[in-house]
Amino acid sequence: MSDQEAMSLSCLSISTAIRTGARRLREADVAEPRREAGLLLAHVLGRDRSFMVAHADDFLTDEQSKALQYLVERRAGGEPLQYITAHQEFFKLDFEVTPKVLIPRPETESTVETALEFLKHAPAPYFADIGTGSGCIAISMLAELPGARALATDISPAALCVARRNAERHGVTDRLVLLESDCFSTLEPKEPFSLIASNPPYVSEDEIQSLQREVRFEPRAALVAGSDGLAVIRRLLREARPFLRAGGYFVFEIGFGQREAVEQLVDRRVWKLLEIREDLQSIPRTFVLQGK
Repeated sequence: MSDQEAMSLSCLSISTAIRTGARRLREADVAEPRREAGLLLAHVLGRDRSFMVAHADDFLTDEQSKALQYLVERRAGGEPLQYITAHQEFFKLDFEVTPKVLIPRPETESTVETALEFLKHAPAPYFADIGTGSGCIAISMLAELPGARALATDISPAALCVARRNAERHGVTDRLVLLESDCFSTLEPKEPFSLIASNPPYVSEDEIQSLQREVRFEPRAALVAGSDGLAVIRRLLREARPFLRAGGYFVFEIGFGQREAVEQLVDRRVWKLLEIREDLQSIPRTFVLQGK
């Protein structure tokens, strides 16, 4: 942003600041520039959209103007909005997110919805979330199942710190154990799970370069899984069964175009394939297996 443009954000009303910020984001090819400029300003002001509509003619302070300029430039450079504001809504709850964790996405809500369907009638289900990241899957499920307990793992200690703060925010720490583990490497099959859920990495090494620039700000280990994107899914399919009770369920997310390849990986001697659910864009997204 030039000095002249930076000065133009000083002494602006809320409505004009949004228009000016949106213009900068539009120049940087950010989708929905006006919406994102408004969200950035709401973050700066600590107010919601209704306040900004009602106070559209109020002027920003110099400090607020400078803060908005800084955030707009970060977003124009490709940094995801969720990392700038440090939060993302997911399945009825608001989660803290940092660059140490994958940003929760709407398609992953299908994993939560599906898992809840299989556990909703269980009196005291015990489930696992493998590769928990922000904790969005495990915490969302615990919030919906007051009688449930869960174990959530991640290979990243920094991600587990974020998950712990989210668990505290939503009041489920007494029912959630967080464990540093590479998939099941540090788990012992003592108490079997009713269900295992996972949103594993499933992007191939070649594909990562073609994804939108925002994705490249996210932790690579949470995205990339080998040359074909299936390395972690292969591990989970091999390793999950001993940790499930008889007839327990394994629910996990896959990437675009991976349905046939993943179907071929499922060992029918070990697993019964119950269904493959599509996301809101009619893309096969969620596998549901039952242990034999």
